[in-house]
Amino acid sequence: MSESPGTSRMTTADAIVRWLIAQRTEVDGQEVPLFPGVFAIFGHGNVTCLGHALQTAGDALPTWRGQNEQGMALAAVAYAKATRSRQVMVATSSIGPGALNMVTAAGVAMADRLPLLLLAGDTHTSRIPDPVLQQIEHPGAPSVTANDAFRAVVRYWDRITEPGQLLQSLPQALRVLLDPAECGPVMLALPQDTQAEAWDFPEDFFRPVVHFRPRPRPDRWELERAASALGSAQRPLLIAGGGVHYSIAEAELARFVERHRVPVVETVAGKTSLAADDPAWAGPIGVTGWDSANRLAAEADLVFAVGTRLQDFTTGSWTVFGAGARFVGLNAARFDAVKHGSYPLVADVQAGLEELTNRLGDWQAPLAWAERAKALAEEGKAAVEKATAPGPGVPTYAQVVGAVNRAATSEDYVLTSAGGLPGELNVNWLAKAISSFDCEYGFSCMGYEISGGWGAAMAHRKGETWVLVGDGSYLMLNSDLYSSILSGHKMIVVVCDNGGFAVIERLQLAQGGASFNNMIRSVRGAGPVAVDFAAHAASLGCAAETVSNLSELEQALGRARRAERTTVIVIRTDPSAWSEGGAFWEVGVPEVSSRPEVLAARQRMDAGKSAQRVWL
Repeated sequence: MSESPGTSRMTTADAIVRWLIAQRTEVDGQEVPLFPGVFAIFGHGNVTCLGHALQTAGDALPTWRGQNEQGMALAAVAYAKATRSRQVMVATSSIGPGALNMVTAAGVAMADRLPLLLLAGDTHTSRIPDPVLQQIEHPGAPSVTANDAFRAVVRYWDRITEPGQLLQSLPQALRVLLDPAECGPVMLALPQDTQAEAWDFPEDFFRPVVHFRPRPRPDRWELERAASALGSAQRPLLIAGGGVHYSIAEAELARFVERHRVPVVETVAGKTSLAADDPAWAGPIGVTGWDSANRLAAEADLVFAVGTRLQDFTTGSWTVFGAGARFVGLNAARFDAVKHGSYPLVADVQAGLEELTNRLGDWQAPLAWAERAKALAEEGKAAVEKATAPGPGVPTYAQVVGAVNRAATSEDYVLTSAGGLPGELNVNWLAKAISSFDCEYGFSCMGYEISGGWGAAMAHRKGETWVLVGDGSYLMLNSDLYSSILSGHKMIVVVCDNGGFAVIERLQLAQGGASFNNMIRSVRGAGPVAVDFAAHAASLGCAAETVSNLSELEQALGRARRAERTTVIVIRTDPSAWSEGGAFWEVGVPEVSSRPEVLAARQRMDAGKSAQRVWL
C-alpha cells in the first residue's frame, strides 16, 4: 500500500520512537533531547515491535538495560529529579509482571510531582489469542489488564488501540509531563497487535519542536492579598519545598529572602534550596528537622509555603505551627496552594517570587526576627557538629553522614530514601551547593537508593554521586549496581548495616510494641546469618570494601573518589543511636491493648494530637 501525500507509513511502535526523538528542550542554554533515553527490559509485548524500533533509533534515543523493571523506572524518576524536571526518561516493559513492577515507581513520581513516561506492553486488542502468556483475565471486565493497575498512580493513562490515536494521546501526555501544576507520571499501554500495525502518519507530527516548561504568573488579586499578608507580618517564615528546585527558582529565592529579610526552613524535598552558609537559612523543619527550626516555626505569625505540598513530616502532623499563624501558599498547583486555609498564590515559583518581591518593594521583616532566626540556626548547626563528630564505639548514622559530608565537594550530589537515613541526612547534611540533594521521602520508597543513584549518576555529569543506603533497602533492591557497571555511570554507595529495619524497630518500641520481625537477630527461622555486602557488590563488578570505624571510612571515601567504577563501602552502624530534634508525628496506636506500654503510648499520642491545627 502506498503512502498518502505528506505522510509516512510506519508501525505504531516506530511512530512512538520517532515522535520521542523529535521532542527537544533547552538546558542551560543548550538544545538537548527532551527524552534523552529509554530504560528497557524486553519481553513479549515490547521486544518485537518497540524493541525493534528502539534498536533502529540507536544513539538518537539510547536504550539502557535495567535488571528489574521497578529499579529502572526508579532510575528514571531520579534522573528527572537530578535534572530538575527539565528532561524526562522513558521506561518500557513487557506485559503482566514486568509492567506491574513499575507501579511502585509510578507512585514515587506521582507523590513527588516528577515527570516519568511509562510504556508497557499489553494484550491483543483483537482478543482472539486470549488468554495470552502473563495475561490476567478479569471475568467481569474483559478489557481490563494488568496495566489498569496504574490508573491510581499516574496523572495520565491511555491504552492505544488504533495507531491514529497517537496523534491525540502523545501531545496530551506531553502536556502533563511539562505542566508545572499537573506534572507527574504518564502511562501508555501498548497492545501487541497495535504496536505492529502500520498507518500513514502525517510527516508534520514528527517535526522537531523545542519545548519550554511554562511559567504561569500569579493572579493580581491573589498577589495583592499575599503581599498584604506578608507585609503585615512581624515574624514571617518561608518554607522552601521541592517546587523551588522544579522551577529552578533557587536564585530567585535567595534574592527574595535577602531583600525582605525572611528566614527560610526547608522540607526534605526542598533541601539545598539554599546553601547551609546562607544567612537566611534556618535549617530543616518537621519530624526529620531541627528542634531549633521547629521552635522558629512555632513562633512565626505568617508561614509562606513555597512549592511544598505540606506533607505530615513537614508539618509535624500539623503541630509545629502556632495556633494563630496565617498561611500563604505559593504553588503551581492550586490543589497544594489552598491546603489548610492558606491564601493561595497560584503561580510558577520563580515567577511568583519575582512578582511578589516587586510588589513588596523595600519591605523587610523586623531585624529582631531575623536575628532570632540566625541564633536558632547557629544552635542547629552546633547540634549537627556535635552529632557528626567522630567518637569511640560503633559509628552512628549521623557520624557516617558527617564523614561523607566532609568528603563531598560543591560539585557532588547525595541521594537516599526511606528508613533512618532520610532523617539523619535531612538533619545533619550541611549543603555546600544548591540542588545537590535527593531524598525520596514523598513516597518513602525502600529500594529507591541504588536505582535512583544510577539514574542520578547518569544525569549528574560532574562531581560524584553519593548514595547512602541501609542494609534493609540494599537487600530489597540492589541489582542496579550491576546496571551502573554495565552502563559506566559511576556512583559511590555507602551501606550502613544496622542489622535490620532499625528505624521501624524504633517506631515499634516507641509506641509501646515489643521487638518483632524487624531486626535480623529476632526473625522467625533458623537464625541470623551475616550478609557480606561487600562480597555481594564485588560479585556484580563493583569495587567494594568493608570498614570497621570512621577513620577507615574516611580513607575509603578518598579511595572511592579516585576509583573509576561504582564503589561500595560497607560499615556497621549503631541500630539504636539517632539524632535528637524533630517534631510530633501522628501514627495509629491501639486504643485498647494488653500491653501497658501501648496504652501509655496511646496517651502520649492523644496528648500530642491536642496541639494539632484543625481546619474546615
